[in-house]
Amino acid sequence: MFTRILGRSNIPVSALGLGCWAIGGPFWRGDVPLGWSQVDDHESLRAIHRALDRGINFFDTADVYGCGHSERVLGRALAGKRDQVIVATKFGQTFDEATKQGTGSNVSPEYIRAACDASLRRLSLDAIDLYQLHVKEVDLAQAKIVRDALEDLVAAGKIRWYGWSTDDPASAREFARGAHCAAIQQRLNLVQGNTDTLAVCEEFNLASINRSALALGLLTGKFPPATQFPNDDVRSHRFEWNGEAGKHLQKLNALREILTQDGRTLAQAALAWLWARSEKTIPIPGFKTIAQVEENAGAMQFGALSDAQMKQIAALI
Repeated sequence: MFTRILGRSNIPVSALGLGCWAIGGPFWRGDVPLGWSQVDDHESLRAIHRALDRGINFFDTADVYGCGHSERVLGRALAGKRDQVIVATKFGQTFDEATKQGTGSNVSPEYIRAACDASLRRLSLDAIDLYQLHVKEVDLAQAKIVRDALEDLVAAGKIRWYGWSTDDPASAREFARGAHCAAIQQRLNLVQGNTDTLAVCEEFNLASINRSALALGLLTGKFPPATQFPNDDVRSHRFEWNGEAGKHLQKLNALREILTQDGRTLAQAALAWLWARSEKTIPIPGFKTIAQVEENAGAMQFGALSDAQMKQIAALI
């Protein structure tokens, strides 16, 4: 199996993880959709089981995805399979499960402890392998308090390692000073993201977990620029699809021949680019169907792009 190391934890995980945002279903902040439209839980369960069959053992979710629903579905899917998987989830976003509304954020130590207990219940776990701060705008003084609270959870046996979902290199560096910090989750793909945060991961031996690995589906090449998404789909208002899509798709089309020359699909090549970019990267593309899991898992059979491909891509973009 093609594996990577989860930062300082020294835990080997499948080089490809799965992001479980989409399987949480719809949720909102006011009138703004934050989920990926309607979801079929039975398909989600089957897709997770197929991922396990294909060698994927790393799953990333968050308590706010579907306002608890993603964690519950993942917990159901992994019942009886705890020794086969590494589970990451996130905290810091507050929400109302009944109304499916995001309500704000809270990073106080008291809230972190309560959120951790709630995630453990929804996931049916005794301990969370990787627990990640899910609030970007936290000043560094408060971040130290959060980090200390997470170290307390490690000592209590409720989590094993922790990280921060942030694109800010200074924030990543602050968390990296914690003894049990193992990962930074950053937006990184062929057309988005920054190398400074990746450099912090490389400097401090942290995994770079790559959210938006396929730029919310743009890099699959399956959606034309003018695609209209349902009103309860987060892509109906995200900048990737409102003003940016055409520009990104032009880049993708310019790279198509290089990316697919050895038989990969565009999605598989976009994941392979991340593996070639750094030994620390672990992309976590989302999914809603078995077919998406099959395609993404197939990327592991090819491995990283070659040095020659990476040089050609760099010259173009």
